[in-house]
Order: sequence, then C-alpha cells, then structure tokens
Amino acid sequence: MAITKLLLDDDLGEEFDLIAIHCSEEAYKLAYTLNKHLDLRLERKRVDLDFSNDGLLVTFPIFEFEDQNNYTTYHLVGNVCKSVVARTQSTGGLFDTQSAEKVVISHLLSESKRVDYFLKIDSDLDQVPIRALLARINEIDQVISAYEIDSESIKSSNNLIFN
Repeated sequence: MAITKLLLDDDLGEEFDLIAIHCSEEAYKLAYTLNKHLDLRLERKRVDLDFSNDGLLVTFPIFEFEDQNNYTTYHLVGNVCKSVVARTQSTGGLFDTQSAEKVVISHLLSESKRVDYFLKIDSDLDQVPIRALLARINEIDQVISAYEIDSESIKSSNNLIFN
C-alpha cells in the first residue's frame, strides 16, 4: 500500500521589516521625533495593543502611518509594559491590613527584552531602503541605537500582527 505524505507550507506569516529602537523617551515623543526626521505621519491608534498575561491585562502603545503612495504601512509599538499589581493581606485585626505593590514588567517580544520600541514596516513593494532609514534613525539624538532584526528569527511573531 502506498503512503501519501502531504507537506503544508506555513505561508500564513507576512513578510515585514523590523527595526529595533533603543530610546528612553516616551512613546509619543519618539513618534513625534520619527515624524519630524523621517517625514512620516505616525498617529496613535485609538485602541492600544493588549494581551492577557497570567491574568493581567498588558497594553502596549501603537502608532500607525499608512503611506498610500508607496503602498507601505509603518507601525511603531512599545516593547515594554509596566503594570502595578496591588495585593492586600489581612493580619488578623479588624483594621489591620497590609498592602503591597508589585511591579510586573511584560514584553511584546520576550526574546528582545532590552529593546524599547519596534518599527514594523509592511510594504507591498520591495522598495523600502532599510539601510538609509536606519542611518537616519541613528542620527536622532534621543535614539541610543537602532538596528534591523531578522523577522524569520522571531519566535513570537504572532504578537506583531496588528490588524
């Protein structure tokens, strides 16, 4: 009896360019600075990117610019979310309660914990000059460093699907 073997290609993943940005500024300041230096128009989306992580709601700020002339979409998203979890503990008395706060740090891409922001570039045409874009980003005073990340090496690439 002949055995038939079917191979399914995982072609569901989208191709994109990903730039890691190390910057200590707030997300809105970085978006403004990138708009100014790269001639983009990044705008904050009405709804943040949110996940549930161990019963805790984790949100990441996300900015988007759709360049319809070049068929390119830019997304700036934060990688770090700090959440405060409050715990109260009763010590036995009527009014004796102790409260403790714990800061939980979550990452959008856990394999890149030191990265502050990601700039994801989706393009229908392969004309985005990544090297020139990286050079312009690294010239910004507020940016510590920026470099390209290979999108094939990302384990949790499902977190980068924004639509």
